[in-house]
Amino acid sequence: MNVLVVGANGQLGRELCRVFSENANVAGIDLPELDVADAESVDALVARHAPALVINAAGYTDVEGAEDDPGGAFAVNETGARNVAAAAAAVGAPVVYFSTDYVFFGAQDQLIEPDESPMPRGVYAESKAAGEAATRTANPKHFVVRTAWLYGPGGNNFVEKILRAAETRPELKVVQDEVGSPTHTLDLAEATRALCQTGAYGVYHAVNRGQCSRYAFALEILRLAGVATQVTPCTAAEYPMKAPRPHFSVLSTAKLEEACGHIMRPWQEALAHYMKRRTQHT
Repeated sequence: MNVLVVGANGQLGRELCRVFSENANVAGIDLPELDVADAESVDALVARHAPALVINAAGYTDVEGAEDDPGGAFAVNETGARNVAAAAAAVGAPVVYFSTDYVFFGAQDQLIEPDESPMPRGVYAESKAAGEAATRTANPKHFVVRTAWLYGPGGNNFVEKILRAAETRPELKVVQDEVGSPTHTLDLAEATRALCQTGAYGVYHAVNRGQCSRYAFALEILRLAGVATQVTPCTAAEYPMKAPRPHFSVLSTAKLEEACGHIMRPWQEALAHYMKRRTQHT
């Protein structure tokens, strides 16, 4: 099977290329070769590759930057999503679009199911919710996969930020009133592959099992790294950001498990695996 991965140079895109290449012919494309906001270029590229599956891992992921650049965020996350999905539909291929727990801003205290209505706040969240809708409209054969707190090799993610900060600061203050599910790119890529082997199109959640606060996540990162930097909990209000962030966004993976039988491992196991991988540069 021929698979086209758009956004192949990102931390998720690289992982998708690696995982899917185990049993498929994978072509990866990214900037500057392709601008997903350019519909003609996207159409031509997809037509030339004639893939059996198109995976859209391109994304404007700078949550803070999006507040100052809404045009850029929507160009990639909505317009780009529509272009990729439509081009896939034109060659009869399913499309995968990755979204985020950030689309659920409302006060939550229980697992969020995929069929719950998004409540995005902030440019990034709004652009991703718009991208979900654009993908669904442009291609009936779609997998919209929401994930959360993603980290992987080579990415500028929370894990790497904590480790870098611990190198230069005697104490870290980390938010304890934001709760979610840290997710390893490897695990997300494997779940995506399992899902794509079904014809069960729709909206899914794919995150590592369990939940924790940002503070607890940081503690586990440093414990696994053998770093003794002190970590002090704080509230989100004490650490003001431009973009609003959900306080509780734990996604349920029950629909994913039912569709393809794939069970995501606990976030602690996934993080331990990543910590070993990052020292091996794989």
